[in-house]
Amino acid sequence: MKMLEIDLPVPDHTTLSRRACGLPVCNLARIGTGEFHLIVDSTGLKLRGAGEWLFEKHGTTKRRAWRKLHIGTDAGNGEIVASDLTDKDVDDASHVPTLLDQLTQDPASFMADGAYDRAATYDAILARNPSARFIVPPCKGSVPGPTATISPTQRDLHVLAVDEHGRVNWQKASGYNTRSKVEAAISRYKRVIDDTLKSRHDTRRATEVAIAIKSLNRMNQLGRAIFTRIA
Repeated sequence: MKMLEIDLPVPDHTTLSRRACGLPVCNLARIGTGEFHLIVDSTGLKLRGAGEWLFEKHGTTKRRAWRKLHIGTDAGNGEIVASDLTDKDVDDASHVPTLLDQLTQDPASFMADGAYDRAATYDAILARNPSARFIVPPCKGSVPGPTATISPTQRDLHVLAVDEHGRVNWQKASGYNTRSKVEAAISRYKRVIDDTLKSRHDTRRATEVAIAIKSLNRMNQLGRAIFTRIA
């Protein structure tokens, strides 16, 4: 402000930090139209502080700490449509309902890795959209449910397909390889933003992540080519 010779008050970093605790971050409207396909995954973000300093100086990992970032992306355009920051001990599958509550449109399909192979996750998705496709690889050693021969669930069909054709063939047939889009979104977050949280309080960290995700989505909107079919 001094260089521009503008007489405006500018808050210092301590004021900004205090206000970040209750700062509302409004998400942009979803870009895509038509069916919405959700891909979910999680990753770890390191915390700045004594733990990182001790690691750099002494090479110890005993006091290193981190938080878990859960995100849901739109398979159509890679946009991050849901996110949450939790403690590292939170189970991935148990946090799916929290991500679903942030959506403005029910997903036509849900895709995630084997960590989300839980009955509660399956029920939560079908509660939102009974006709949704549940594309989650069954864990190794999984067996079909008791009603598989009479009325098989989607998971039963996945287990049978893996047993008959192999896991790789099941991935190709089900479209599971599309899950790489959420991994690309996580990589983009860590490359563009960082893999470390700067804030020192969990409430401010949540705001920090929300601002970062909104910025990434805005970059995606500005830098993504728009295609229109003319014939």
